[in-house]
Amino acid sequence: MHRNYIKDALLGLAVGDALGVPVEFMTREEIRTNPVTTMQAFGTHNQPAGTWSDDSSLTFCLAEMLCKGYDLDELALYMIRWKESAFWTAHNHVFDIGIATSQAINLLKKGISPLLSGGNSEQSNGNGSLMRILPLLFYVKEKPIQERFKCVQEISSLTHRHIISAVACFIYLEYALKLLNGVDKLLALTQAGLDVKNFLIMHDLISIEEFDRFKRILPNETGIVTINDLDETEIHSSGYVLHSLEASIWSVLSTNNYNDAVLKAVNLGSDTDTTGAITGGLAGLLYGWQEIPPEWLNLLVKRTDIENLSEKLFAVIY
Repeated sequence: MHRNYIKDALLGLAVGDALGVPVEFMTREEIRTNPVTTMQAFGTHNQPAGTWSDDSSLTFCLAEMLCKGYDLDELALYMIRWKESAFWTAHNHVFDIGIATSQAINLLKKGISPLLSGGNSEQSNGNGSLMRILPLLFYVKEKPIQERFKCVQEISSLTHRHIISAVACFIYLEYALKLLNGVDKLLALTQAGLDVKNFLIMHDLISIEEFDRFKRILPNETGIVTINDLDETEIHSSGYVLHSLEASIWSVLSTNNYNDAVLKAVNLGSDTDTTGAITGGLAGLLYGWQEIPPEWLNLLVKRTDIENLSEKLFAVIY
């Protein structure tokens, strides 16, 4: 019997998201005076403890789509249903949505192709596709790298079509794939980074200037990844996709359990729910859902629904 890694990932992501919701937009300095140590109620969005945000909602929309098969139009319908009818929301209303995501869903509703709905400008590199991409891991895990990248780029493009966003999602899933296969977390980043680097260079998919932005995550000429050696002051946690990716990987590498990883991520401040969600997904894969503090899981809104979705997708994939 396979371990249910999908349950690890979805619960891990949702708990990290929920930890960050009450302090979203607070600065690192503000949070430092009263650090997040457990689930909290109210705060920024005035939500009950255990409430997750759009990060989890759109992740669950992707998981729902994959339960039926890979279909971008189906995913578009789920995302429209989320925005318009509060599908897969914690309390049957949408209390948070990114500007780029909202604009893209409006275009999807007008019939624009899912491959063209996301913004493609330099300014269109928020973390809105990275935050929801994780379920795709289970669909692409045994496909060749070319197909993995194609799927990642397509799923990202619904809301974020720029190559920076696509590559950030690709690195995240390639790293998650190594973790899924049991590789040590630092070695996993090195191996995933080399795979990504070689693939991007071989297919000439990104400019040198754009490639350089990933230098703290991808191995350098000597095969060393530098993100693990950075101090917290060098880690940013804004809504920029590269900041979210770096902060999440750094939080995982600099801790040794689920609890510490997500708390480290959330206490970085700024886009706390998304950094918590992205980190939580990786930490869930790495440590397993059983390592999430029971008191956090017990407060998680719609936990049973999330577990049922995990089981449904697990049955399809495995």
